[in-house]
Amino acid sequence: MKNIIKTHFVMLAACSCLAAASCTDDPKDFSGVWQDDDYKYIGKAVGNFSEDEWYPGGRLGTTENIQAGCYEDETPAVNNQGLIDDFNLGEMFFERNVTLNTPPFNGLGPASVRTSCIDCHPAYGHGKRQDTYKAANYGNGYLLVIYNPTDGDNSNDGPFISEVTGMPQTQAVSPFLPPVDENQIDMRWHQVTAMESGLPMEFPDGEKYELIYPEINIPQSAFNTYPKPENIAVRVESTIGIIGTGLIDAIPESALKEQYRAQAEYARMMAEKTGNNADEYINSAMWDLSSDDWASSAYYTNWTSPGALADGTPVSGMIKRYTYALTRASLQDGAGANAMWNIPNVSRPDRPKLYTTQAWADAMSMNADVINAIKNDPTSPYYADGTESGIADAVKNLLSPSTNQFDNRWHNFTPEMSTDNFYAFMVWHRGLAIPRARNLNDKEVQRGKEVFMEIGCASCHRPSWTTGEDNYWTPDVIKDKPLPKYPNQKIYPYSDFVQHKLYMKNDIHNSWCRTTPLWGRGLSLINTGAEDRLHDCRARNEIEAIMWHAYSKKSHAYASAEKFYNLSKADRDAVVKFLRSI
Repeated sequence: MKNIIKTHFVMLAACSCLAAASCTDDPKDFSGVWQDDDYKYIGKAVGNFSEDEWYPGGRLGTTENIQAGCYEDETPAVNNQGLIDDFNLGEMFFERNVTLNTPPFNGLGPASVRTSCIDCHPAYGHGKRQDTYKAANYGNGYLLVIYNPTDGDNSNDGPFISEVTGMPQTQAVSPFLPPVDENQIDMRWHQVTAMESGLPMEFPDGEKYELIYPEINIPQSAFNTYPKPENIAVRVESTIGIIGTGLIDAIPESALKEQYRAQAEYARMMAEKTGNNADEYINSAMWDLSSDDWASSAYYTNWTSPGALADGTPVSGMIKRYTYALTRASLQDGAGANAMWNIPNVSRPDRPKLYTTQAWADAMSMNADVINAIKNDPTSPYYADGTESGIADAVKNLLSPSTNQFDNRWHNFTPEMSTDNFYAFMVWHRGLAIPRARNLNDKEVQRGKEVFMEIGCASCHRPSWTTGEDNYWTPDVIKDKPLPKYPNQKIYPYSDFVQHKLYMKNDIHNSWCRTTPLWGRGLSLINTGAEDRLHDCRARNEIEAIMWHAYSKKSHAYASAEKFYNLSKADRDAVVKFLRSI
């Protein structure tokens, strides 16, 4: 669905939403769509909201559509720059199932994580909570995080294992076996019976809340690799919504640096107050407290695709701003660009290698069933001379991640995704809009914002940023081709884009987690059918997400979450209603 604004949209929506937008005393029933008189106030300052807060993505990045399907809308910038045809083409690659041999939607071989992008991002939103790990389940945005724990079996720290890819694959093309047999993945949900912080599992007014968390175990027998990994632990991380991600790319690095410097000051203050080291409150991998500047590892320099800024200025590195772990610096070489390659394993001119591991290639070359299946199929590209040793040699080399697909004796085929189609995919990804805010004229929403600020939530969920000139980075493969731009826009993502620790039960790998933007999340239910939040979908609504911030007194957000816990029910509901309106 594209931007559905029409001449009489406001009047029609005002009439059609009367029933759907009715509010109840239960915040879980609040749909997030506008109220009957909302249209009178759109674009105007109301209460403690400024006129520009109606447009979280600025005028260039916000869609007026707030109905089901609005997550799919293009930004006004896409239309202003005449890029709508490329946007629509790029969307096809996100939504279509990848197949083995149906150009231009082919890929998958020889192993993959998912069959399509939209499987992980249902309706372009946050992944949905799953009771079992099955790659084919629509809405399963989970990626397995498999690592060697450094401090006991329950440690959430340690390096990723090397036997499988960083985004482990549970699908493979016949006759190969998947690197991880998902039928042996044991995923269970547990209920918290007591908060580590000591807070009761009910609010002072008697209203109860529940918290759940996942536990994942994978036996060694599930790995079809040689060697098989030892001493492993597993976490899961779900996808976040991809709306508005191009706007994050437009935030200038100088503004991010100011935010980190402010965080460094806070870290020093907390260190003096608590006796902890200052790097407990700011990730030393991102910020060097001794020099009060970026750490060398804060820069993304491992470009898969050499490139420069849009104006041609060469760059040797950029500051990381994407993913929970802050591993990527630009959409054009991370997030979606990376995922199109390593999730459905689609090759392209700038990604000429398969996303595999040598341990898997070796295991498949030693598997008698695999060799025999290929021996009985002379048309197989792995057939070689037809002998068992020849087939094994071909399998080992063809599946090897060190083998360049397009420039050696083992491979002789063209990329599965053309440069033009990759460009269209990037126009689409950078061109996704943020839906307009709703109900800002509502006194309860205004009270919710006031409380949100008073209890300190905005310390991490920073409301606004101003984009720069948006001289975005572009890879050489699509240089000189325009992408949607968002210069000089005041935007409201509600994130500081800094990592913090919450110390949750079965926490995220490595504890550090980038503050997730809150914009547009109030429309998750009507778009995706679910409201799951946090990195592994453990929170089923806003209340649970907030109270996970208070699970441990070590949580960087404990003070604010404790204040939320002590609010009246009316103020708790107001905060929730505010969160569903922005």
